[in-house]
Amino acid sequence: MTVRVNGRVVTPTGVVRQGCVEWDGDRITAVAEYPSVRDGHWILPGFVDMHTHGGGGHTFTTGDADEARAAAGFHLSHGTTTLLASLVSAPFALMRSATEAFAPLVEEGVLAGVHFEGPYLSAARCGAQNPEYLRDPSTDELSELIELGRGAVRMVTLAPERDGALEAIKLLTAQRVVAAVGHTDATYEQTRAAVAAGASVGTHLFNGMRPVHHREPGPVVALLDAPTVICELVADGVHLHDGMLTFVTATAGPDRAALITDAMAAAGMSDGEYELGGQAVTVADGVARLARDGAIAGSTLTMDAALRHAVNAGIPIADAARMVATTPARAIGLGDRVGALQVGLRADLVVLDDDLSVVRVLRGGSWVE
Repeated sequence: MTVRVNGRVVTPTGVVRQGCVEWDGDRITAVAEYPSVRDGHWILPGFVDMHTHGGGGHTFTTGDADEARAAAGFHLSHGTTTLLASLVSAPFALMRSATEAFAPLVEEGVLAGVHFEGPYLSAARCGAQNPEYLRDPSTDELSELIELGRGAVRMVTLAPERDGALEAIKLLTAQRVVAAVGHTDATYEQTRAAVAAGASVGTHLFNGMRPVHHREPGPVVALLDAPTVICELVADGVHLHDGMLTFVTATAGPDRAALITDAMAAAGMSDGEYELGGQAVTVADGVARLARDGAIAGSTLTMDAALRHAVNAGIPIADAARMVATTPARAIGLGDRVGALQVGLRADLVVLDDDLSVVRVLRGGSWVE
C-alpha cells in the first residue's frame, strides 16, 4: 500500500518547496513536487551517523549487544536511521567479542556496521583514547575481525605514520572496509601516502590531528586536498569553531563533508560522571572531558542538533541535509541503499518543524514510536 507524507522535501539536488515523498513497504516509490501542497514541515532523508560511541546513557564501547540496541534506539528517536557503532581503543579480546556481539545486530539492521576508532593510533594525538591500548596496526588482527564479522566491520580509523599502517589500509580496502585517517601526528606526505593506499575518510577533521602549519601542512590539508576523501566534522561549537565548520564546508563542499556526532553515552543525559574506554569522563554544561587531563571526550551531540548547528552557522539546509545523510552514507559504502530521498532507496526520512526539531521519524517504511 502506498503511503505519502507532504511538506518541503529536501532532495539530493536541493529543496522541493512543496511536495511529497511516497513509499510502499520499505522502499521510496516517488518524490514529487505538488504546488497545491501547503504542509510546512521539512522532510529530510534519515540521518546517517558514521561515528558515534553511544547515547541515552548507553554505550557501544563495551561490546554489549543490549547496550548497543538501546543506544541505537536513542539516536533513532533523534532522526538517525543508519549508524555505525564506534568503539574506542581496546585490547584485541574486546575488539573480537564486540565484533561477535554486534554482527547479529548488523544482520538484523539495528546497526549498519562496526567502526573501530583505534587502537592503531598516535600516542601524541590520542586525545580521549586510552594510551594504554595504543599499538601498531596488525593485519592479522584485522583479518580475523573482518572474517569474524561477516561484513559487520565497516570502518577502521588508524594513524598512517605507525609501522604497518599502509599495509593495513591496503588490506582494509581490499576487503571493502573503509580506512580512515585519524588521531594522527602524520606529516602531509605520510597522509598523502595513506590516501594513495586507499584511505577515504578523515576522522573528525582537526581533532586529534597535527595542526596546520604553513611550512608543514600536516594531515588536515592533505585530507582536504584529496578529492577521494570525505572529512568528518563535529558540529557542536566545541570541537570546531563555526568559522572552521563553514570554511571546510566551502572548501571541500557538502559532498565531501560529513557531519557526525562522535557522541558518547552522555548524549541526551544530564551532566555528571561517565566512562569512555575505561577512563573517567566528566560532563559539564553538556561538554564531555576526560577527568584526568580535560581532553574532549566525544560529545553529547545528536544528529538533529548537529543539523541545527550547521544551519545556524550559515550552511544552507540543502547542503546540511547532504552532510547529515547523503555524504556519510556514501562514505561508508551505503549510498545505494540509504541517505537520500530517492526512488528505490530505503524509506527513511525525518520530518522537522520550522525550528528543525524532530516531529516524526520513518525507518524502513514504518513510523518510529
